[in-house]
Amino acid sequence: MRAALGLALLAVAPAQSFAQDNKAQSRLTGLSLSGKEPIQIESDKLEVREADNVAIFSGNVTVVQGPTLLKAGKMTVYYVRGDGSAATGSANIDRLEVDDKVYVKSNTQVATGDRGTFDMKTEVLVLSGKEVVLSEGTNVLVGCRLTADMKSGQAQVEGCQKGETGNGRVMMSITPGSVPGNQKP
Repeated sequence: MRAALGLALLAVAPAQSFAQDNKAQSRLTGLSLSGKEPIQIESDKLEVREADNVAIFSGNVTVVQGPTLLKAGKMTVYYVRGDGSAATGSANIDRLEVDDKVYVKSNTQVATGDRGTFDMKTEVLVLSGKEVVLSEGTNVLVGCRLTADMKSGQAQVEGCQKGETGNGRVMMSITPGSVPGNQKP
């Protein structure tokens, strides 16, 4: 696969700015694409639909690229039409969709949700579900939808609808000095 999976993940920087309603906006660190490293994908089953330029990995999907680990029940890879073969992985990736207990870890940073999408062209990651959790060490951010622009490092976390899992708000817990590189001497 010439285009990388690139779901290297998310540490919430200690300085946060909050919107007024049920959204939090923040600057992310550790969020990057890793297009030069090899990618390894394992699953219980692989279905390739060459005519549709789609590869569907299902059952205990594990993706490793450099320090990034992605786990999900299912991952659908959509390839750019007319640009190589989905069967051999020689086509460029248009977008990825992951479902069924999504887990992403990069170094000390972890994000979980029910489903996610990654658009390779716009470099926008969306992770959503009943509860989306981002953590690094003791720092935790909880909502129901994370939208992260990897080009700018900007991210927005939206709270859950009232009655789903809480009061419709985003929850953040930060331990000062706990993010590597942000400790004071």
